[in-house]
Amino acid sequence: MFKTPTDYEYAELSDTLDTEAKITPNNLLQLNFYTGNGYLLIENSIGTSQLAGTTRNNSNMNRGANNQITYLVDKDGTVKLPVLGRIKIAGYSIRDAEYMLEDLYSQYYNEPFVQLEVSNNRVIVSPGSGGEARVITLVNANTTLLEALALAGGIADRGIASKIKLIRYNKDTDKRDVYLIDLSTIEGLELADMIVQPNDIIYVEPLPLLASELVREIAPIITLVTTAALLIALIQN
Repeated sequence: MFKTPTDYEYAELSDTLDTEAKITPNNLLQLNFYTGNGYLLIENSIGTSQLAGTTRNNSNMNRGANNQITYLVDKDGTVKLPVLGRIKIAGYSIRDAEYMLEDLYSQYYNEPFVQLEVSNNRVIVSPGSGGEARVITLVNANTTLLEALALAGGIADRGIASKIKLIRYNKDTDKRDVYLIDLSTIEGLELADMIVQPNDIIYVEPLPLLASELVREIAPIITLVTTAALLIALIQN
């Protein structure tokens, strides 16, 4: 999978060292809202206050098992929220999005306090075993490359630590950029701490199984020769 020619030009790694994960289209957002800088949160310890006027019929909202409302970020990067309507939110970090929403809600409420979570951030990791891959849910908003590999069980025995491909969507070009990462040396620790983004693909190139591949390639020839030899022996007898 994901083979690249020997002269393939990989994207520059300096462009990928984001310090925070960003909100992307198709994310499901969970919004908790309080007034008075969240004093109810302190008074009730675990209490949550839902925004007034929400309905269950909105196509952008779904109630989960814990009765928490989720809001879908559309393909254009916007989300429809109570009172505010449709706003652009893709590209913001969680912290920046909270600040932005608090500023917008301050037009309607006194001292708004916003808590925002993304419930479906995922990356795909192929650890280098040849035919195995895992979908990892990013519970930590700022999961590093090394943490994502660890969640997938680490680099497999056949995995080449010096040939890790990070495939990431580039919204500016509407294509996926491919970055080559070398974690085989101590210098690679700097790259191991890079923050993975939702929908990244982490592909560890596996060592080829030369023996099994050779047998698979020559098996039809061996079968043909064996069959021909058997037919000749039967004719001669």
